[in-house]
Amino acid sequence: MALSDVAVRTAKPQPRPVKLSDGGGLHLLVTPTGGRLWRLAYRFEGKQKQLALGAYPAVGLADA
Repeated sequence: MALSDVAVRTAKPQPRPVKLSDGGGLHLLVTPTGGRLWRLAYRFEGKQKQLALGAYPAVGLADA
């Protein structure tokens, strides 16, 4: 399921970090302190890697 801008804006912090997936490895990590961080999960040479794309709202959904 693709993320919408409304879902990103209204994401509430939980006691543990929460991942909201957009598909293709892109997800929004909502931290317990309220931070919203864009991450991209991918594989390189058979190993799982993660790329930080920036924080919401500085990096919007369309840009991520």
